[in-house]
Amino acid sequence: MLKIAYSLYLSHYREAMKLLILFTPFSLLFGVVERSGILFQTFDKANFYSVLASSKLREMNQELALIESSSTKEKEAYEGALLMRKAGLPIPPYEKITSFKTGYHKLEAALAKDSSNGEYHFLRLIIQEHVPKFVHYDKDRDTDSQDVYRAFRDLPPAVQKAILDYSKHSKLLHVKDLNE
Repeated sequence: MLKIAYSLYLSHYREAMKLLILFTPFSLLFGVVERSGILFQTFDKANFYSVLASSKLREMNQELALIESSSTKEKEAYEGALLMRKAGLPIPPYEKITSFKTGYHKLEAALAKDSSNGEYHFLRLIIQEHVPKFVHYDKDRDTDSQDVYRAFRDLPPAVQKAILDYSKHSKLLHVKDLNE
């Protein structure tokens, strides 16, 4: 009986996910911009960091859809960080593993392509500070924090603000050290 109930749950869940994926692009229209009669939504770093800090699955899925359709050069790193963060939300266990692994590969690939990018190191540091210990994704915490300190002044204002906001609760980044 339990096996039948579980298979029904999975089939309904899969159908719901198909609908979510199908309708997510339409739900993005709530934050659209109109220019010359054309509706579109642009990627915004400040909004990205707001969504990354939240624990709202719907917002993360919308931001992921927006990033996928954008042409920003940091696309792979942003997707990776969001997917890894999404794995920490209340979603089915198999989805957590898939989301984390996919995100891990995307973020690490972005870092391999541009290892001097301070924002990428910041994204990885955020994940490393919050991932459970048993995942063993914390070996670069100290070097990432040093890379963030080094790059801070050269980062865009939206990223600097995100770092300052994050450093208020971080064990490795401190506001006083960023302002020196």
